[in-house]
Amino acid sequence: MKILYIVNEPWFFLSHRLPIAIAAQEQGYTVHVATRDGEAVQEILEKGFIHHPISLSRNGSSLPSELTSLLSIWKLINEVEPDVLHLVTIKPVIYGGIASRFTPVKKVVAAVSGLGTLFLAEGFKAELKRNLGVVLYRCALRSNKTTVILQNPDDEQLLIDLKAIKAEQTILIRGSGIDLTTFEASPERLSGTPVVTFAARLLFDKGIAEFVDAIKLLNEKGIVASYQIVGDLDLGNSTSVTTKDIDDWKSIPNLVVLGYQKDMSAVFTDSNIVVLPSYREGLPKVLIEAAACGRAVITTNVPGCRDAIEANKTGLLVPVKNSTELANAIAKLVTDSKLRVEMGVAGRQLAEREFAIEKVVDQHLSIYQQTN
Repeated sequence: MKILYIVNEPWFFLSHRLPIAIAAQEQGYTVHVATRDGEAVQEILEKGFIHHPISLSRNGSSLPSELTSLLSIWKLINEVEPDVLHLVTIKPVIYGGIASRFTPVKKVVAAVSGLGTLFLAEGFKAELKRNLGVVLYRCALRSNKTTVILQNPDDEQLLIDLKAIKAEQTILIRGSGIDLTTFEASPERLSGTPVVTFAARLLFDKGIAEFVDAIKLLNEKGIVASYQIVGDLDLGNSTSVTTKDIDDWKSIPNLVVLGYQKDMSAVFTDSNIVVLPSYREGLPKVLIEAAACGRAVITTNVPGCRDAIEANKTGLLVPVKNSTELANAIAKLVTDSKLRVEMGVAGRQLAEREFAIEKVVDQHLSIYQQTN
């Protein structure tokens, strides 16, 4: 048996699908992985997987380039002849879904991990892109051989309403799962200045500007806390923060920009509060990792984010794009260590109950074994 994963970036495959692929390998599948080139490809090969380089542009502005990507994916599927085709991230889902219609592959799994910028951007051009995106989703996903995995009910209902998918095709799996032995609960450090951490790719859609504005408000109010931004630039993304933005933020009192950090468990252990004021998500891994480490979280009341917490039990919800309310929520947890600790304990319980990687792996293996 063969399974082919098509994912945009090799690092994303490792961070979000590796345990599932390892479990498939243990079940007897020969695992093929198609991604762009990158440093993480070596680790994919070291796992005993077969890697196939593919060319996928970030912005999609060149029609010939996009058609070339679509054709190359079609050729790859025909070459590998997988028993299961698992598509992850937007372009692999769309191009792989369309291409699979013209191949003998019998089982397609499409993981829509969030609707992102396509459904967030505003303006005439954004509306045109959104309408085109809906048409492409219909072409890619409305097939009897395709199972569509979604991470939150809002995304599921939206795609059903847009007739991009049929209700009987879908299954809800809350996130990519986490290793509870890697992200272990640890007592919060209660002495010294509380540390508030923003952790995400450095995109404006993640609410980083609102976080920075909230810090300025808290500094003005004299709230005693330290703030850190953890994450890497993604300059290929149209909503990416720039190096100039980071240079400007470094002058803000009490704020440190740490950049990319490999050991996120250590980051959360050293934090008291984790913040993600994103505009929309599938189901953000950072929130469930922080919860597993026993940390209270603050996030926005939008699809995906609100599905990753239990409001007022494991963390606080704030309105999207509202720096004032975000600052108020941070101040509340900074000044109430008892509430923080209670939320951290409840967060760990939530992670154990809903987000353990073993549960997510079992759900995926069950899908692979189903016949349409």
